Amino acid sequence: VDLQVCTSKNPTCCTRKMEERYQTAAKQDIQQVLQTSSAALKFLISHNAAAFQETFEMLIRLAENYTSTLFCNAYRTMAAEATVHVQEFFTDVGLFLFGTDVSTEEFVNRFFDTLFPVVYNHVINPGPTDISLEYAECLRVARRGIRPFGNIPKKAIGQMGRSLLPSRTFLQALNLGIEVINTTDHLRFSKACSRALLRMQYCPHCQGLTLSKPCLGYCLNTIRGCLADVAEVDLHWREYIQSLEELSGALSGAHSIERVLLNFHSLVHDALVQARINGPELLEQVNKICGPPVRKPKQSPGCSFDQNKDNQGLKMFSRDSEETFANRRKEFISHLRLYRAFYGGLADQLCGNELAAADGLPCWNGEDVVRSYTHRVVGSGIKAQSANPEVQVKGTDPVISQIIDKLKHVIQV
Repeated sequence: VDLQVCTSKNPTCCTRKMEERYQTAAKQDIQQVLQTSSAALKFLISHNAAAFQETFEMLIRLAENYTSTLFCNAYRTMAAEATVHVQEFFTDVGLFLFGTDVSTEEFVNRFFDTLFPVVYNHVINPGPTDISLEYAECLRVARRGIRPFGNIPKKAIGQMGRSLLPSRTFLQALNLGIEVINTTDHLRFSKACSRALLRMQYCPHCQGLTLSKPCLGYCLNTIRGCLADVAEVDLHWREYIQSLEELSGALSGAHSIERVLLNFHSLVHDALVQARINGPELLEQVNKICGPPVRKPKQSPGCSFDQNKDNQGLKMFSRDSEETFANRRKEFISHLRLYRAFYGGLADQLCGNELAAADGLPCWNGEDVVRSYTHRVVGSGIKAQSANPEVQVKGTDPVISQIIDKLKHVIQV
């Protein structure tokens, strides 16, 4: 007599305690089915996010090697000092790409600022001894005004910004995709929904009808009611995939991350040539600003960079990287496109594949086993639920609203 949901005209073998346990089971079942249905999509995104991140890490290492090798081969005396700044620069590139808030303009400028004293000491005004730390600091501060490297730093800032930002956004968007799926995989069901799920899945058991499955229309009403919030993600998910596709296109071409990173060493080479050509004028300018050089005993070791360490593996990588990387993106986007309507059709997928009885078979309608379900079947989304005979839906789930806001933001970015 004390049953809350599975009441019936006939005698029943369920107690209140059993009903509570069934309610827990019903929620777990749906959670399980939800996770199964999104597993392939989640794997597609997370697997590719990891692969793209690895590609970027490889590119950064390769570009760093090229730049350090340039100093070792052509500017041996200053290679040890320069390599430290090269490492710092590519550390910043990595931080930026993987989401830290650093500005490309700032770290490109910092690289050329710190490079100038080294170039001055070894190329523009080499002496038997090194310049003092104070003098080096004066040169570092003066670099932007003196412009020893011509417009190369400005060129590098433009290239880095244009190539790194889309790649960074691409990675961030993929990580958000995983977050969206994790969020919708672990929904908190309302009380009304939990009861409706219990009625649909386990109440027939209380009447000994352990084999009967819900009617399709009944299942759709129940699941669309329970997933009303999730259906609201649909529109934004479609736009998200669309904008990922456009972004993927923007990653190729002259400003592709491969070209820009792997050509950085030639920009540095041009900058050094420029400084050497303008040496006499630069000397004059430096003397005006910093005075004549203050020197200290020399301690520049030769080249400490081990060129052969990574080069074999990296050389293999660089030759086909652009091609492979572009193809990988195309392939990923074309697979992802198949999931455009994932959130819009989720209830249909769950009821059609897993939960409901096959067409034409007797089915459970919430009270009894019948030939067919007679209530009206409502559409997806929150608005459509006002007419839902099986589940009462109140307001939006704040967790889903939050994930929708994040999608809107990343689409805008």
